[in-house]
Amino acid sequence: MGKKILMFGFSVGMAVACVNLAWSQDRGYGDDRAIDNSRLAWADVLRVDPVYGNIVSSRPREECYDSNVDHRYDTRGNNTAGTVIGAIVGGALGNQVGKGDGRKAATVAGAVIGGAIGNNQARRDDRYYSETQTNCRTVSESYSERRIVGYDVQYRYRGDVYMSHLDYDPGERMRVRISVTPAE
Repeated sequence: MGKKILMFGFSVGMAVACVNLAWSQDRGYGDDRAIDNSRLAWADVLRVDPVYGNIVSSRPREECYDSNVDHRYDTRGNNTAGTVIGAIVGGALGNQVGKGDGRKAATVAGAVIGGAIGNNQARRDDRYYSETQTNCRTVSESYSERRIVGYDVQYRYRGDVYMSHLDYDPGERMRVRISVTPAE
């Protein structure tokens, strides 16, 4: 029971404080009143006209294009194989010629000549092919759009009509600052 009474008392106290704060702000008794002899009040909004402007912005866009690319089949392994096969065949043929040291020299010469011929033949077999490759890049695209950049607001305070330019639409009523200064 004691906790309920304490919570009720706290709630009533907070409500009184909020009402008092709202009453003092409505009367303009805030901290700024003592500094610049002003207070806050409410004015009725008569008309709100949006003000438009052209805003230039940019956004990224991907741009792609196709291009033909020529490739050579990888025949490095075939060149080696052609050289080795040519050297074996050339060495075997060179071994058939001559006797003694001449046969050895003919075998070596046949292997060298056969290897060179096999390598050249393998290189002639190089083939090329063409493929289409898509390349893309990001470009910045500028565009202009019409946007609301502010509001011309006509409002009435105590029978007088005023006009102001605001960054926002104030709705049906708006807060105004009333200031009093001595006339010279």
